[in-house]
Formats: sequence, structure tokens, C-alpha cells
Amino acid sequence: MAFGIKRDELIAWKKAVRNREMAFLTHYWIDERFPGCKTVTKAGCSDIEKLSQWGERYGLKREWIDMRDDYPHFDLFGEHEKRILLSEGLSAQLKRFGLL
Repeated sequence: MAFGIKRDELIAWKKAVRNREMAFLTHYWIDERFPGCKTVTKAGCSDIEKLSQWGERYGLKREWIDMRDDYPHFDLFGEHEKRILLSEGLSAQLKRFGLL
């Protein structure tokens, strides 16, 4: 279950993904499969090749791309989420969700 984001943030993320831009959306998230993780960042782009190449820079495999909807994305959580957001210059997201 996702919470902690505003509707306009979700709409902006979806628009950027559709426009073939790399887009990031962090929100609170609870999933029993990932104990200790309280957030997830969706790193998305509708250009699968661009998304795949971006992921390779961080050791993410193409087969990990979530293709279940019209917004292809990697789900980032835990230490990978922190490391990648810092590298992408998105420390404000980490601060907002209490990860720094």
C-alpha cells in the first residue's frame, strides 16, 4: 500500500514517464516481503532501453523492470534506494521520508 504522496506528484511522475524521461517517485510503503523497508522509490521511464541502461549503472537487471502497467519502472528500496537517490541528487526525497 502506498501513502505519503500527493495526487499532483503522482500525475507529474506519470507524465514524465510517458514523455520518456527518467522520473522518480518516493512514497511510504509497507510490504511484509521486505521487513525494515518503509519506503520505495519508483524509477521510471517509458523508453525501456533508456531505463535499462540507467539501471545498469546501478547494478539493476533489465528483468527487474516492473512492466505490469503503462509506467515501466524499477522499485528501489533499502540501501539501494538511498545510494541511488543520493547519486541522482535527490537527497530531498531522502530527508522528506526520514531516510537521512
